[in-house]
Amino acid sequence: MLVTLKEILKDAEQKQVAIGSFNTPNLESIMAVIGAAEELDVPVILMHAQVHEEIMPLDVIGPVMLEKAEKARVPVCVHLDHGESIEYIARAFRLGFTSAMYDGSLLPFDENVANTCKVVKMAKEYHASVEAEIGTLGKREGGGPDSEDSVQIYTDPEDAQRFVEATGIDALACSFGTAHGLYLKKPQLDMSVLDGVRQRVPLPLVMHGGSGVSEEDYRAVIARGVCKINYYTYMAKAGGQAVREKILQSDGQPVFFHDIVNWGIDGMKQDVKHALRVFNMQEKER
Repeated sequence: MLVTLKEILKDAEQKQVAIGSFNTPNLESIMAVIGAAEELDVPVILMHAQVHEEIMPLDVIGPVMLEKAEKARVPVCVHLDHGESIEYIARAFRLGFTSAMYDGSLLPFDENVANTCKVVKMAKEYHASVEAEIGTLGKREGGGPDSEDSVQIYTDPEDAQRFVEATGIDALACSFGTAHGLYLKKPQLDMSVLDGVRQRVPLPLVMHGGSGVSEEDYRAVIARGVCKINYYTYMAKAGGQAVREKILQSDGQPVFFHDIVNWGIDGMKQDVKHALRVFNMQEKER
């Protein structure tokens, strides 16, 4: 069932849970994410990041994401992640994406506001939702391992309030200590940033760089209004690890590509299921 971001996050707010939002740059990851969500009977978000255009073009993977979402037995939002240009976001809306994130976080405040307003106006024409960001995560989506020189700009709660009031967005992404990619050390999350934003912003909050965060921290941010958690790196890593282990177990026997695909799907699916249980506060295995 295809739904908008606004619809799916409204349900999350009411239940005080977070929706898992997964980058799916290929068919295998789409199948893993929807399969996990259907088994647990929870809503989910499929995302395509503009930075993944070189891995898989939007015009190729977008229609697949939409078809799988429409046929899913659970609510699914199809979302463009980190859209850096308005034209790229327009392409996603024309395909049928029900939501997009405009990422103008590296721009001056006023320019970020102006561009975000253009995206919000465009989204209304397509009955779609808009997420935007204040603060930066230090590196792009799909980045490598975290490093000492990753520079972050934490979200200023007062700027967040001004930004939301000026743009009319549906969800706000905050920077408070997470980063894209693999963590080499435990992330130190500044919960005071979230508390400050929550006091001033009456919108669902979004956590980027969600892979690798502890279950305790996940629950802490959800309690502070985070309703959408972006997750990709550790899912992709789990798929690769599953393939690696199976190949090592093959003991020199022929390995066929269709087996590799299925091993990867299953590895990603198990990781997604674990993440979804945590985001939905399902502590017991089903």
